[in-house]
Amino acid sequence: MAQVIDMTGRAALVTGAASGLGRATALRLAEAGANLVLVDANGAGLAETAGLCGGEPVVHEANLTDPDACAGAVAATVARFGRLDALCNIAGVIRMAHSHLMPRSEFDLTLAVNLAAPWHLTQAAIPHLLEVNGAIVNCASSAAFIGEAYATAYAATKAALVSMTKSLAMEYARQPIRINAVCPGGMATNIANEMHVPEDVDHELLTRYMGLRGMVEVADVAELIAMLASPAGRSYHGSALSIDAGITAG
Repeated sequence: MAQVIDMTGRAALVTGAASGLGRATALRLAEAGANLVLVDANGAGLAETAGLCGGEPVVHEANLTDPDACAGAVAATVARFGRLDALCNIAGVIRMAHSHLMPRSEFDLTLAVNLAAPWHLTQAAIPHLLEVNGAIVNCASSAAFIGEAYATAYAATKAALVSMTKSLAMEYARQPIRINAVCPGGMATNIANEMHVPEDVDHELLTRYMGLRGMVEVADVAELIAMLASPAGRSYHGSALSIDAGITAG
C-alpha cells in the first residue's frame, strides 16, 4: 500500500532551492504541507521558488561555502518554526575539466558545496532532528558509483557524500533520526544545462555514463526526496537509493 507523504506541521530546510531539483523538492514538500526554509545563494531564484510554493516559506539567502552560513540556515529554521524535521541537502555544483588542468579554485568550490556544506548543515541540524525523530536526505549522484571522465572532483564528492551518509547512519543507528541519500542520474536542471565541457574531450568516454533511457525526471527525484524526508520513509536508514534509469546497472 502506497505511503502518503504528509509533512503537515513539520519544518523542512531545503538547500539549492532557487532552481532545479532544489526547487522541485521545495514544491513537493510544500504540497505535502511542510513549513519551508528555502536556502540558496541566488536570492532572485529563491523569491521565485517561494512564490511558486505558496504559503509563507522562509527565504534564506546564504553562501554555503561558509560554515557559519550553514549553521545560520539551521538556526533560522528553528527560530522561525521552533523545530527542524527534515534537512534536504540538495545544493551542488559540477565543473567538468581535464583533471590535470582543473583550477584549484574550482576543485575547492566543488568540495565546499558538495561535501563540506552538507557536513556543516548536518552537524548543526542533528541536535534538533533528534528531538523530533527527523530526517536528513543528501543528494548524491550515480557518479558516486561509477567512474566519470572529466568529472573527477564531482564524482569524488558524491562518493564521499554516500560514505558520509552511511557512516552517520551507523553512528546514530540507536537514535531517533533517519539519514539517507538519493543518487540520481543526469537530469534536465540548470546545473546540467550550464555545464561546460572542454572542447577537446573524448566524447566516446562521455557517452559511457549517459543512460540508454535518457535523462531522469526531476519530479521523480523530488518525490523520492520528499518521501525520505517524511514519516512515509520510516523504514529507510543508511540507504543510498539509485534513481538513474539504469546507468549504474552494468
